Amino acid sequence: MASPIIEMRGLTKRFPGVLANDEVSLSLHSGEIVALLGENGAGKSTLVNMVYGLLTPDEGSILVDGEEVNIRSPRHAIDLGIGMVHQHFMLVNPLTVTENIVLGAEPTRLGAIDFPAARASVRELSSQYGLKIDPDAVVRDLAVGMQQRAEILKALHRDARVLILDEPTAVLTPQEVRELFSVVRSLVADGLSVVFITHKLEEVMSIADRVVVMRDGAVVGETRPADTDMAGLARMMVGRDVVFRVEKKPSRCGDTVLEVNDLSVLDERRLEAVKGVSFSVCAGEIVAIAGVSGNGQAELVEAITGLRRPAAGTIALKGKDITHGTAREAIETGVSHVPEDRHRRGLVLEFNLMENMILGDHRLAPYSKRGVFDYNVISEVSKKRIADYDVRTPSERVKAEALSGGNQQKVVLARELGRDPDLLVAAQPTRGLDVGAIEFVHSQILAERDSGKAVLLISLELEEVQSLADRILVMFEGRIVREFEAGEASDEELGYFMTGGGGAKFAEATVEGGAVDG
Repeated sequence: MASPIIEMRGLTKRFPGVLANDEVSLSLHSGEIVALLGENGAGKSTLVNMVYGLLTPDEGSILVDGEEVNIRSPRHAIDLGIGMVHQHFMLVNPLTVTENIVLGAEPTRLGAIDFPAARASVRELSSQYGLKIDPDAVVRDLAVGMQQRAEILKALHRDARVLILDEPTAVLTPQEVRELFSVVRSLVADGLSVVFITHKLEEVMSIADRVVVMRDGAVVGETRPADTDMAGLARMMVGRDVVFRVEKKPSRCGDTVLEVNDLSVLDERRLEAVKGVSFSVCAGEIVAIAGVSGNGQAELVEAITGLRRPAAGTIALKGKDITHGTAREAIETGVSHVPEDRHRRGLVLEFNLMENMILGDHRLAPYSKRGVFDYNVISEVSKKRIADYDVRTPSERVKAEALSGGNQQKVVLARELGRDPDLLVAAQPTRGLDVGAIEFVHSQILAERDSGKAVLLISLELEEVQSLADRILVMFEGRIVREFEAGEASDEELGYFMTGGGGAKFAEATVEGGAVDG
């Protein structure tokens, strides 16, 4: 076999109290897809961030084309032919596709940016790799799958020979995932090499040539999809057997807990993001809202949890009107919220885990007495929640910003589920979590439902929706366009309605305003 295009030899990276990478060695050959698997905090992101120049190894070496290199920055990595598509896209939303792709490497003519040449370059590149996209489209107006294509084209425009894809399918529909895999395979056929980071084992089995598994900062195994199965990969990742789909008893729908009636909500641009939506959730039921990101789910959740004031309509919790209540009042009324954006809404990154574990309840006993924190109680509660949710941290006094994304998510879940709410609003509750953590979170959400709580689940993961939901509401362009009972629809059928496939056929069946009353 030819020499690797990239080789990592004994890479070690330490942070205060944490050995993030422990003598990690990995190679990547031309025209190869290597899947990098591991639990949250296993060291995957640390490893690729060293390869992309975002971190500097403490020990070990990186070779590109057989030559040892010291990758000092992302710019240096790009110059070496290494591109990276981050889980959270690094695009400038008000700019066009062309402007984003050539940003920092603009063609010029007579001292000015040559936009016709830039546009022609993007068209040629998109045609060459089968990544069809409108060069003049404004990024904020694009579907998520199209934004991802723009990110990939941006790397290819800079002559990337190696492409690192970090959780590339996290926000895609099944149809968009298939399109992405087709694109990746065509790129690899042209000699590109890909490092594919994901926690979705079925995707690894579908796309990877080789699979490298990390645990506790070290490589613990390597295999090929032909030589294993998803259960085997899960055992390598977490060191035990994993249940992929939790067993679920039939729901026992009790009294109505959440009732949303003819709700309209405006977005930041004062445009109607939620359009006359009506539904209900009863005690002992999980209602899931499925939809492509950006179709009004975020604004709906913010209205229910007191983070955004509705333009019209009503929201009631156990018969009490909370339409114009604040986030604090929503918590006091019995609403817990696992937000989609854990950095913006779920955590104060500069606070330690103890402080984050009691956010929203910090004024109340037993955490506070006459305005003074009882740190002994807070510490004990935090330690218990950290243990219960397997948060990987050396101490409850570590700042939240020092944790991996998956462990940050566990902190949010531990706090919100620990509040004993009447209604749990869970938006993307397992985003970024590994299979073992997903199994645990799903069991906890079902336990909430089985104990008589109402659960509103908002998820882009159709496997999660299908596994947990008693009813599924599909949201498209701000409306509930279809309702399904559990097990009634396939992933493909859900994806069809999520992307507007219902069309006029369904419009005839919807109630006034495009709402479905649950």
